[in-house]
Amino acid sequence: MYKKRHFRPKIFMKPDFALDDSLTFNSVLPWSHFNTAGGKGNRDAASSKLLQEKLSHYLDIVEVNIAHQISLRSEAFFHAMTSQHELQDYLKKTSQAVKMLRDKIAQIDKVMCEGSLHILRLALTRNNCVKVYNKLKLMATVHQTQPTVQVLLSTSEFVGALDLIATTQEVLQQELQGIHSFRHLGSQLCELEKLIDKMMIAEFSTYSHSDLNRPLEDDCQVLEEERLVSLVFGLLKQRKLNFLEIYGEKMIITAKNIIKQCVINKVSQIEEIDTDVVVKLADQMRMLNFPQWFELLKDIFSKFTIFLQRVKATLNIIHSVVLSVLDKNQRTRELEEISQQKNAAKDNSLDTEVAYLIHEGMFISDAFSEGEITPVAVDTNSQRNASPNSEPCSSDSVSEPECTTDSSSSKEQTASSAIPGGVDILVSEDMRLTDSELGKLANNIQELLYSASDICHDRAVKFLMSRAKDGFLEKLNSMEFITLSRLMETFILDTEQICGRKSMSLLGALQSQANKFVNRFHEERKTKLSLLLDNERWKQADVPAEFQDLVDSISDGKIALPEKKSGATEERKPAEVLIVEGQQYAVVGTVLLLIRIILEYCQCVDNIPSVTTDMLTRLSDLLKYFNSRSCQLVLGAGALQVVGLKTITTKNLALSSRCLQLIVHYIPVIRAHFEARLPPKQYSMLRHFDHITKDYHDHIAEISAKLVAIMDSLFDKLLSKYEVKAPVPSACFRNICKQMTKMHEAIFDLLPEEQTQMLFLRINASYKLHLKKQLSHLNVINDGGPQNGLVTADVAFYTGNLQALKGLKDLDLNMAEIWEQKR
Repeated sequence: MYKKRHFRPKIFMKPDFALDDSLTFNSVLPWSHFNTAGGKGNRDAASSKLLQEKLSHYLDIVEVNIAHQISLRSEAFFHAMTSQHELQDYLKKTSQAVKMLRDKIAQIDKVMCEGSLHILRLALTRNNCVKVYNKLKLMATVHQTQPTVQVLLSTSEFVGALDLIATTQEVLQQELQGIHSFRHLGSQLCELEKLIDKMMIAEFSTYSHSDLNRPLEDDCQVLEEERLVSLVFGLLKQRKLNFLEIYGEKMIITAKNIIKQCVINKVSQIEEIDTDVVVKLADQMRMLNFPQWFELLKDIFSKFTIFLQRVKATLNIIHSVVLSVLDKNQRTRELEEISQQKNAAKDNSLDTEVAYLIHEGMFISDAFSEGEITPVAVDTNSQRNASPNSEPCSSDSVSEPECTTDSSSSKEQTASSAIPGGVDILVSEDMRLTDSELGKLANNIQELLYSASDICHDRAVKFLMSRAKDGFLEKLNSMEFITLSRLMETFILDTEQICGRKSMSLLGALQSQANKFVNRFHEERKTKLSLLLDNERWKQADVPAEFQDLVDSISDGKIALPEKKSGATEERKPAEVLIVEGQQYAVVGTVLLLIRIILEYCQCVDNIPSVTTDMLTRLSDLLKYFNSRSCQLVLGAGALQVVGLKTITTKNLALSSRCLQLIVHYIPVIRAHFEARLPPKQYSMLRHFDHITKDYHDHIAEISAKLVAIMDSLFDKLLSKYEVKAPVPSACFRNICKQMTKMHEAIFDLLPEEQTQMLFLRINASYKLHLKKQLSHLNVINDGGPQNGLVTADVAFYTGNLQALKGLKDLDLNMAEIWEQKR
């Protein structure tokens, strides 16, 4: 008999053998054995029969194996059957023991635990009842929110109303969420909050209008300070940070009204203005003369100053509120950090607390629930009590007083600080503005103050321009313009002191008008100087006492026009010359007036410092014009045609030179005056005075050269006809000495002695040159002969006459150089 295991296919021995697997099924029972179609039917039927027999054979093998295994383990089966009764006895005894244990446990539970658990259930029920009662009481308080908000709004308590709405919204979300009766209250409160926003903006607009348009004579700086503080807090709480724009618009309107009202008041006081004929206010204003218009401008500046002081006071209150909120934000963050640290420490001790609660007989779930609920309730109450106009009620206590909606009682629990005006301000913790927003708002407040100054300056500029349309400002004389300039500069400094920044529009308008004034000022004086020069006959003029006083004041270090002395100056007689620091100056009338004009330029710089550079340029132009024009008239002989002089004499030349010297004397003084008033970066402009000084010195040198040239041509004419013969002195030398004497008489009283000596030394050098040339032509040498004697006698006559002239006694003429040295 063959071994059965040899006929077991491997597929039946696989651990994952399962006929529900299609591959396994197809392998064990191929479908091809069941295909009886076609001509192969007989063969397939035989295969199927063979397969059936094979499977039957496998089944027989399995049954034999099972029987074999049972026979091998027969002893174990019989042993299990014999021990079954013993196991049943053991189970019966165990069941009886368990029943006894359960009876004992039930008795212990009834005696020791049931009463205690009943007490705990009653305590839990009581706590739940208390919570329900507090919740109902809280619902009753919340139910009164809308009527209370209406009451607060009727008294303009916007901050209290907003705080009450915020607290109610917080209670609805945290403690009353899901209550059906309050499902619409949240949306109603949101709409009410939007309404309050509009009311606050309208209220702030009304307040701004009332504050800015009240009479400027009122001494009160801030109108209803408490109302302003409340409005600002409400706007900040609602993040309505554009309320400054409303205030700015009101400022513009008020500034316009101030000017309009001032003009109306002034025009109504002038009887000469018929308002029925001249309808436009601007045309009425242009009919005012300068004193009337100046008083009007002064009144406008005064009103603007008071207006800016009020704006500053109001903005200071707003600024203090913003800074208080910013300070509160910083303190709140510090408290939150401290609270977080405490909570972290509390979490670290949680395990010990839970263990203790378990030891006392409380459930772990109850311990965790108490640990979670209690802090939340405390935080809720603390937040509610710390907010202005909040509900100081708690949901965890039955004995606490009834919740109230009265804002006055809740305000006592808010954090407060003081505004400079003395009003206590209340800072709510729920103003969640960031530090950057508050800092930006504080900067905007400062910018609004700057804007107020700019608005006043812009309106003042428009007022000035409306008056300047007909050239009114350009026609002002020096004193009027200086008075106007000082008034404007004072107003600019006042506004800068109030607002902390200089506004440039009015300063620019002043500079523009100052430039026009400087142009007109210069053109008038240049035209005046031109007319004086065109009519100047270049003769020595008497010096009135007022001009002597003028130069005396300059000598004392004062460059200014002295005040006229009543009566005393008129009794003093004019002097022949002008005394300047001990030196005598013979001058023409034009130069006296030019000195006065120069001092007018210097005084204008003192009165209007902003025109210093322009005045320096114009004064340089004036001095250059005088130099060039006087050169044309005297050296260029233009006075012959302009004035009708017959000739330009040596006296005219000497007088012109002395006048130039007088101007040169004062140029360093003028330079120092401008240097003291120029900023260091503009010192380069002082080089104009160096150029002018050089031009004047060149002009003076040209005049001296002209005087020498006149005598040189005379020597050439006379000495060319000189003959060495008797009588002695010859007619030629007599004529030369006569002309030298005339020259001396013409210039000695005009030019200083040193200049006269230098001039005659140059003339004598020209004389020696021409004489030497003539003697060389006549072949007269220094040989001691008769001709030499005649020439020596003529030269001695010339020398004696020249040294006899006043101021030339010690003049070294050195006449020995005229001789040709021949052997």
